[in-house]
Amino acid sequence: MPGHGGPIFYPKGNIRVVRERLKTWYESLISLKGEPRAIAFGLAIGVFIGATPTIPFHTVLIILLCFLLKKNMTAAYLGSWVISNPLTIPFLYFFQYRLGGCLLGNSYTVFPAPDYSLGSIIQHGGYLVIPLLAGGIIMAPFFAIPAYFISHKLILAIRNNCHDRSEENP
Repeated sequence: MPGHGGPIFYPKGNIRVVRERLKTWYESLISLKGEPRAIAFGLAIGVFIGATPTIPFHTVLIILLCFLLKKNMTAAYLGSWVISNPLTIPFLYFFQYRLGGCLLGNSYTVFPAPDYSLGSIIQHGGYLVIPLLAGGIIMAPFFAIPAYFISHKLILAIRNNCHDRSEENP
């Protein structure tokens, strides 16, 4: 139940939508042009940003980092959406808040915001924002680093498979 620290349940129709979006995401990822490392690095940037509680700033942060590091912006956007979507945000925020609270010595156990909106979080001020950001920044590499290696291997495997097929069917 939102506001009471409990999970948010989504109607079954949303699972179908998420499944379709994941299929679209996968197709978008494999169709990206560029060096596999740059695509994988871009995806990892997106996953890192997506794993932080900075939702209204995800796009701006992705554009800034990809521009500065010259990495694949489209891959970063795809990575952000995979990790930060309506199904994962409540869980991310809850665990980020708990982790940040533990690291900062807070004894808060229930996510105090009635919902996961920026306005609600800001209303609760530093006692919510600081543990949430601390937990998010600590958790983000645990998602981003594996995302890089998995996506790099996946992209290489898909491209090798496509290359092998094109050689078989001249």
